[in-house]
Amino acid sequence: MSVFAKKLVLVLSIAALGLTGCTKKPVRPDPSLTSMGDGAGGFGNGADTMNVTPYDDLNDPLFADPNSMLDQRGGVIETDDMIIGLLEPVYFDFDKSGINASERIKLDAAIQYLNANANHSLLLEGHCDWKGTSDYNLGLGDRRAGAAREYLEIAGVAASRIETSSKGDLEAVENGDELQTSQDRRVEIIVLK
Repeated sequence: MSVFAKKLVLVLSIAALGLTGCTKKPVRPDPSLTSMGDGAGGFGNGADTMNVTPYDDLNDPLFADPNSMLDQRGGVIETDDMIIGLLEPVYFDFDKSGINASERIKLDAAIQYLNANANHSLLLEGHCDWKGTSDYNLGLGDRRAGAAREYLEIAGVAASRIETSSKGDLEAVENGDELQTSQDRRVEIIVLK
């Protein structure tokens, strides 16, 4: 699916939601079907680096079906036009969109990946926990994705290689505990081929 088609689907989806005038929160998906990352922190002060090796060997026996569009090994989902789960999500504090120093290393890894893969770009997808209204969380998810975008652009990544979107609390676990809600407050870094 082209970038234009993705944007068109997103715009039409948002328009459809606005026209329905929904007053209830949407039905939550099964959290095991979402890409949550491992939530591990402790990356130091951002001075450490992480080596990212691109993976594109479609003949690898780890693929269940070499003709399949999906590679679902190790939490990585790869389609013809994107890779989800290759780069770690960036986590945020409650009701905040500022990027903690300990999370910047993940954006630095994304920069290294882009430098090694000139034909790829990124989709930064903002997420929130279940607390707050759907409209507020959609805006907060957008601010989180925007903060990640700004960090990458300041570091020298061309704006044309970064897209942002917000899912707000659409994938959050309603009434989740503190551990779950901390994992819901994130920006997913999705590689676009």
